[in-house]
Amino acid sequence: MDALNIAKEKTALVAIDLQKGIVGMPTRPHDAQAVVRNAAKLADTLRRNDMPVFLVRVTPSRDLKDGLRPMADQSSGMRGIMPPDWSEIVPEMNPRESDFVVTKRQWGAFYGTELDLQLRRRGLDTIILCGIATDIGVESTARFAYEYGYQQIFAEDAMTAISAEGHQHAVKEIFPRLGRVRTTEEIIAALE
Repeated sequence: MDALNIAKEKTALVAIDLQKGIVGMPTRPHDAQAVVRNAAKLADTLRRNDMPVFLVRVTPSRDLKDGLRPMADQSSGMRGIMPPDWSEIVPEMNPRESDFVVTKRQWGAFYGTELDLQLRRRGLDTIILCGIATDIGVESTARFAYEYGYQQIFAEDAMTAISAEGHQHAVKEIFPRLGRVRTTEEIIAALE
């Protein structure tokens, strides 16, 4: 593996769905609370280096009419009315006024949001990705980012999935083709 050389002025953290309604679900192979702790470490490190933090959350509209409804063999999981705090970013992420909160209505953080616009306006071409679920929201965002030309760094221990197999497939087979897979500590060491 190559050493990480991170251009701080061109890099942002994009944390996917670290919100109350998702962090409370059972996850594999990493415990959701461990993922949140690692993501919070990344966010704090970037903030100390005056680097932007994007906190992405997913939420359907109140009437549920904006959700995707493909004919599929398995439900996408978002059905019915969510509790009022379902889409709130978990407090452990210590959201700051300087952070960007992006609300999405589907798996990926780019389609139908202003994420790409806000990254480009700031001259950012590299994203550090983390969040839940590795093989759904994170992977969908990563595929779009790749197609949009972003450099990507994946914090393997700051993401997790519903199944260990889904996480491992994304981390071993997909992400190495789209960017660089590292641990939280390796990323932090490259920034300090």
